[in-house]
Amino acid sequence: DCYQRLLLPATESAVFHQCKEEADTEAISVFAKNLRDLLLAPPAGQRVTLGLDPGFRTGCKVAVVDETGKYVTHATIYPTPPKKDVAGATRTLEQLIAKYDVKLIAIGNGTASRETDAFVTELLRAGGHDVTKVVVSESGASIYSASEEAAHEYPDLDVVVRGAISIAHRLQDPLAELVKIDPKSIGVGQYQHDVNQTDLRKCLDREVESCVNSVGVDLNTSSAHLLAYVSGIGP
Repeated sequence: DCYQRLLLPATESAVFHQCKEEADTEAISVFAKNLRDLLLAPPAGQRVTLGLDPGFRTGCKVAVVDETGKYVTHATIYPTPPKKDVAGATRTLEQLIAKYDVKLIAIGNGTASRETDAFVTELLRAGGHDVTKVVVSESGASIYSASEEAAHEYPDLDVVVRGAISIAHRLQDPLAELVKIDPKSIGVGQYQHDVNQTDLRKCLDREVESCVNSVGVDLNTSSAHLLAYVSGIGP
């Protein structure tokens, strides 16, 4: 009776708790490794970049940033259904590429990404432009664009334009852009909400700090958010 009512449930509970802790530790280390790989992705460098946030009904939001990542201008094009204004979209992009001497095009991998990528590929081929096109992950871009950080950086811009700027920055310098976003929103693994949240937060923050300090920062172009991760410097 003692075994059935007291010892067995207590032992089962203790063993289950121990297994859960071990599983959490292993899962968190995988999340941290995935985050490190994302943060330390090779940057495209200081080149004028055009960010494209694809969409169907609302169109594709376009934003241009200069070599230092500073926002220059934005536009909206409709190369995809239902409007499918390919001629107008081509004209707008051609003008932006020529006017600002765009060298890179970053396309978000969300809704309508494949159609937008095909449109840009055809545009670059037909126009003979010396421009590099890359599809980048837009995980967390929408969360960043609606955040207090984005509102402080771009108070006069619409949320969707901020998203396009973030996509452009992700190609220019992934580390500098991704540190602005909560690591859990970048998509570093499944079932993040099932593990110990305090341990996950500590581990991911430590990983971000490690990445920033191993790479270093450029004081001329770094945001306050990035500088806050430098050892010895706080917010």
